[in-house]
Amino acid sequence: MSRINVSLPAERSGERLSQAAICALIEEAELTPKPGLVDLASNGSHADMDIELMRRSAQSLTQTFREMAEVAFSQAPSQWLRERLAAIGRAGESMMLQATGGVNTHKGAIWALGLLTAGAAIEGEDAAPALIAKTAGEIACFPDRWAPVGMTNGARVRQRYGVRGAAEEAKQGFPHVISLGLPALQEARARGASEVEARLDALVALIASVDDTCILHRGGEEALREAKKGADAVMQAGGTSTEAGRRALVRLDGLLTSRNASPGGSADLLAATLFLDRLHNLTGGV
Repeated sequence: MSRINVSLPAERSGERLSQAAICALIEEAELTPKPGLVDLASNGSHADMDIELMRRSAQSLTQTFREMAEVAFSQAPSQWLRERLAAIGRAGESMMLQATGGVNTHKGAIWALGLLTAGAAIEGEDAAPALIAKTAGEIACFPDRWAPVGMTNGARVRQRYGVRGAAEEAKQGFPHVISLGLPALQEARARGASEVEARLDALVALIASVDDTCILHRGGEEALREAKKGADAVMQAGGTSTEAGRRALVRLDGLLTSRNASPGGSADLLAATLFLDRLHNLTGGV
């Protein structure tokens, strides 16, 4: 049974959760150096993106995440809520595309962070990350009868390669975030890694495990295999806080950029990881 969030009025909770989501997106974008992704030093494998575009895109979603939190506040997972969140998300995607001149910067993040924002609004900001993710997954399991008909890049990749993708990740309660992203982040901090190194280690752990549909779309199965192998090499070297790990990260970046491949799905899950981590640290949740 869901806990009802009674600590803050809906509007105030919506503002806080929206700000946490936007901060997570910007923190993910600014994390440097990321392999194959836009960061402060490089555009990675993206000729049509840069850091300023990513920041502008993130800020354009402030209203979207606030509305998602407010509509979910004190609700329970239901088809009505799933479809309402989807409608808000589609409107948010349109605002994002207006802000970026038509470049798809954060479509996947709207899905992941939107569900987690709703989960936090239902369970309370101080709820355990696993509970927030579980509730988000329960919402995702309801069908959206009004979803646009058509084949997206992600759907084509899932059909061609038989991978699960972002939809299944959400329906399962974001297992890569809960079982990989957050533990990698916390373990690196416990080892004395810097915050940048800890976040990079979380990203690398995700790349090593996720069947990233963005990599598959741009580089195919071989690029995904090599990306996972390269990310695992960073981890086996002791992570990005070690000299060997940093060299392996540079090699992974070279691999991805040479193939014009980008781990965008893993980046979305890192943003989700940072969002839940931020709520945990802000509220002292366990």
